[in-house]
Amino acid sequence: MGFIAGQKNGLLCRFSTVIDTVTDYNMTDEEYIEMCAQKAREEAQATLNHSLRPFEQVKESFVPTNMSRNEFKRILRLMEKEIKS
Repeated sequence: MGFIAGQKNGLLCRFSTVIDTVTDYNMTDEEYIEMCAQKAREEAQATLNHSLRPFEQVKESFVPTNMSRNEFKRILRLMEKEIKS
């Protein structure tokens, strides 16, 4: 956990509330955005590598609270349809 602060020189720093100190400093907006994007890419890759669940779990987990059963079935048919290349 932590937060980003605007430094007096107009750049950015990140303060970690875990280790109670600055972990990154003198970052431009673009550098901060890239740091966040890289973190998101790594988390997404970890999900793809280690946390994918079987498609059957989608069917088993559905509850018709925010979508009707008919709409869910329609979407399932689209997801199960083979994509032609």
